[in-house]
Amino acid sequence: MTDKQKALLDLKEKLRQGGGEKAIEKQHSLGKLTARERVSRLFDENSFVETNLFVKHRCTNFGMQEKDNAAEGVITGYGRVDGRLVYVTSQDFTVMGGSLGEMHAAKIALTQEAAMKAGAPIICINDSGGARIQEGVDALSGYGRIFYNNTMASGLIPQISVIMGPCAGGAVYSPAITDFIFMVKNTSQMFITGPQVIKSVTGEEITSEVLGGAATHNSISGCAHFAAEDDDDCIAQVRRLLSFLPQNNMELAPEADSDDDLNRMCESLDDIVPENPNKAYDMLDIITSVADNGDVMEVMQQYAKNIITCFIRLAGKSVGVIANQPKFMAGCLDINASDKAARFIRTCDAFNIPLLTLEDVPGFLPGRQQEHGGIIRHGAKMLFAYSEATVPKITVITRKAYGGAYIGMCSKHLGADTVYAWPNAEVAVMGASGAANIIFTKEIKASPNPEEKRAEKIAEYNETMMNPYYAASRGYVDDIIMPHETRQMVINALLALEGKKIDKPKKKHGNIPL
Repeated sequence: MTDKQKALLDLKEKLRQGGGEKAIEKQHSLGKLTARERVSRLFDENSFVETNLFVKHRCTNFGMQEKDNAAEGVITGYGRVDGRLVYVTSQDFTVMGGSLGEMHAAKIALTQEAAMKAGAPIICINDSGGARIQEGVDALSGYGRIFYNNTMASGLIPQISVIMGPCAGGAVYSPAITDFIFMVKNTSQMFITGPQVIKSVTGEEITSEVLGGAATHNSISGCAHFAAEDDDDCIAQVRRLLSFLPQNNMELAPEADSDDDLNRMCESLDDIVPENPNKAYDMLDIITSVADNGDVMEVMQQYAKNIITCFIRLAGKSVGVIANQPKFMAGCLDINASDKAARFIRTCDAFNIPLLTLEDVPGFLPGRQQEHGGIIRHGAKMLFAYSEATVPKITVITRKAYGGAYIGMCSKHLGADTVYAWPNAEVAVMGASGAANIIFTKEIKASPNPEEKRAEKIAEYNETMMNPYYAASRGYVDDIIMPHETRQMVINALLALEGKKIDKPKKKHGNIPL
C-alpha cells in the first residue's frame, strides 16, 4: 500500500467517526443511534454506497474557519432495502448538532436530485439543531433548495422523512412536504418555535415533548404518520412501509409471495355487523379478515380515529384502504378525517396503488365547530381526491351510506369502478326516523295517534329505502354480496381492473380546495 493510499483510508476513517468518541457516547446516552448506525440498520448488509464524504463548508465567519466538520454533518448515499435501490440522507447530531449549513444542504439536495434521476425512493433522517447560524442566509438558501426539490420529487418518487431527534424552525417544512413522516417516542420533536421562544413571547411554559413530540404529532396535529418506540423499531417500520410502495410513479409496488387463497371465504364477516344500526363494531376486524394473512399497516393510526387509512395486500398486491370506523364517532366524517383520507388517497393514486373503500358512514359531523372550522372546504378535499384518482377504485358498503357522506366515500358518482353492498346496507339520504319526520310531517300531525303513525311511517321508509336494492336498481351498486364473499369479490374486481386506463383532460393541474 502506498503512502497516499494509506492516507486516503486514514482520512476516510477519521471522517466516518463523526464528532468523535465522546459525542457518540452522548448520542447513545440519549437513547439514540448515530447517523451511521441508522444507515447501517436501514440498508441490506454491505449494500450502502456513501457519496460526497469529503464535502466541506466554506464559511469563515465567527471562527468557522477553524472547524473541520466531518462529512459536513450529514451522511448521504444509496443502498438496497430488500434488494431495491433507495437513497438516504442522515443528519449527524455528533457534528455541530447536525446543524444545516450551505454545503450540508448541498449534499442533501444532490442526493434528492440523484434519487429523482434514478427513479428511487429517498429517506431523509432528521436529527438537527436547525440552521447553522454562523452561515446566515447561506444556510437559509440551503433549506430553500431542499424544499424545492421536495416539491419537484412529490408524486415522482416516494419521500419518507424520519425524525430521530430535534427538527425545528424552517427545517420542519421539508418533512411536511414529503409523503410520510416517522417519529420516535421521547427522542424526536418537531416545532416551528421551541419552548424557550414560546416562553419569551407568550409566557407559556411547555416541554419539547408536549409541544412537538411523537405523541403530539401522531394524535393531535396529524403532522406525523407513524410513531416508533425507538430508533431500531422506527427503521424496521420504514423498511416495512417501503415494501408497500413502488420505486416511482411509473412502476407498481412489488408483489409479495402469498399463500393466502384468493377465493378464501371470510365466514366471520356474516355476523360482524350488529342488527341494531346504532351499535358499533370494529371495522379493522373486516380489514384484517379480508387482507392477505391478516397483514395490515395502519397509517396515522392515532389521528382522526373515525376513519382508517392503511396498506394491505390482496393476492400479493399492495392496496390502500380507506374505511369508516364505527367505533369512533359512529364513523362520521369530520374535518380531520377528511384531511387524513384525502392525503392518503392522493398518495396512493400518485404511486399506482389501488384503492379499497369500506363504507359505514352516517354523515358528516354536525355542529358549529365543524362548520366554522371549514368542514365544507375540508370535506371537499376528499371528494376532489377520489374524483381525481385514476387507480382502480372499489367500494364496499357494509352498513350505512347516508347523504353527502355516501357520495364522499367513493360512490359510483365519484368514479368508483366497482361498488358492492352487503345485504344489510342502507343507501339513503338519511336515517329512516329523520326522513319519515320530514316526508310525513303532515300525516303524523294529523293522526289521532302521532307516535303510532310515526312508527308506521318509519317502518314504511325502512322497507322502501333503507336497503341496497334501490341503489342497485339504478346501477349505483354493481352487486349485493354476502359478507363472507368480500375478499374473493374484491380480488376479482382488482384483477379485472389491472389494465385500467383513463385519459385525463389536459391542464396544468387541478385546484384542490386547500
